Amino acid sequence: MIKIDIPGLAPLRLSHLVLDVNGTLALDGGLIEGVGERLRRLAGEIEIHLVTADTFGTTDAIARALGLRSTLIPLHNQAEAKRAHVERLGADAVAAIGNGANDALMLERAALGIAVLGPEGAATVALLAAPVAVRDIQCGLDLLLHPRRLAATLRR
Repeated sequence: MIKIDIPGLAPLRLSHLVLDVNGTLALDGGLIEGVGERLRRLAGEIEIHLVTADTFGTTDAIARALGLRSTLIPLHNQAEAKRAHVERLGADAVAAIGNGANDALMLERAALGIAVLGPEGAATVALLAAPVAVRDIQCGLDLLLHPRRLAATLRR
């Protein structure tokens, strides 16, 4: 569990990390450099979930390389499927990271939503749904590895 005390807000107690794959962890179907090492470090503290529409058909290979399982979402109502996944886990204990329009509902519903503005860009609706936006996935994962950074960003 990752515990984050943020002045002016309720403390966060995060047990799950839900990650979009394409555009967030991967670019053009390949894992972005530095992601694997960070996820291995986080795996000892939080349960990691890959949730994806698998645009490039490479998610199984990425999940195997990371030692994780992935959840394939349907082609229709993707945003709702990702939100429902967060709710099944218990949204108050979930951090979610994504960049796409289909990530907006999960970013909004999770206890902590982090929007990534990576090489694929980010949908404006995702940026508006998340309380935190970062320039790339490495920075997003680093916020969870160094929780005081989040406290500094989110304090009121």
